[in-house]
Amino acid sequence: MKNFHKKTALEAEWARLQRREERFLKKIAMEKESVLNRRLEHLVPPKLSSTLDTAFYKAFEVVFEKGTPIIEKTYRKEDRETAYKVSAYAVSLKESRRNLKAFSKRAQNSRAVNLLASGASGIGLGALGIGLPDIPLFTGMLLKSIYEIALNYGFSYDTVREQCFILKLIRVPLLPGEMAVRADGEVNQLIAENHGGDGSIRMTGEAETSIHEKKAQMRLTAQALSHQLLYMKFLQGIPIAGIVGGAFDAVYLKKITDYADLKYRRRFLLGRGPQNEG
Repeated sequence: MKNFHKKTALEAEWARLQRREERFLKKIAMEKESVLNRRLEHLVPPKLSSTLDTAFYKAFEVVFEKGTPIIEKTYRKEDRETAYKVSAYAVSLKESRRNLKAFSKRAQNSRAVNLLASGASGIGLGALGIGLPDIPLFTGMLLKSIYEIALNYGFSYDTVREQCFILKLIRVPLLPGEMAVRADGEVNQLIAENHGGDGSIRMTGEAETSIHEKKAQMRLTAQALSHQLLYMKFLQGIPIAGIVGGAFDAVYLKKITDYADLKYRRRFLLGRGPQNEG
């Protein structure tokens, strides 16, 4: 007779996380370029791509350097930290699946609110034919959403190393098929190597190297965003028709924050104890 091993709550949640990660990557692998993008391809000005690259890079630069304190006022950082501590205490008393899921449920609620706000903003500006000026707003909402996810799982976001991690989380789900799978593996390896203690991401090198790495990550992520949003931002710049382009702000925000939630949950679960990774 085979020995039957009943999974612990932590093991069950880990298995559930892995299934969700697999579904997410399979969905990316099945994605194809939209018909709308193909139709707009010949209408987009050649210089718009580099303009978007620069706009997203500058948006990251401004938000990371000056915008975080403003963003924090919109969700009461201290309340989020307190809520995490209460949930963490409940888990320390009883590590049940219900208590472990409390963190992701809270993160899901905050993401839903941000998606509604992003969609309304994008559609409103699109109706007016405002495309490029929407980039700082979209970037701010994107980082706000990820900051809230991080807090809900008990992680910080204000160090250079954590910001580099966030930039990777934004970029990976924007990559095509196999590239996304490889990049996801790199993110998982980074998490696995640094899941002890507080789970903070520790990159090798001195502070100067970290700042250099941050600039490189900002550039790569800005390029990934501009590549994905190129046609939609062009369309958003056309009054009325821009409503369609603006609506895609929420589509990409959901895709990115879905991935960010998976990776912060991975960090959280690994921090609770060693798992069988796969």
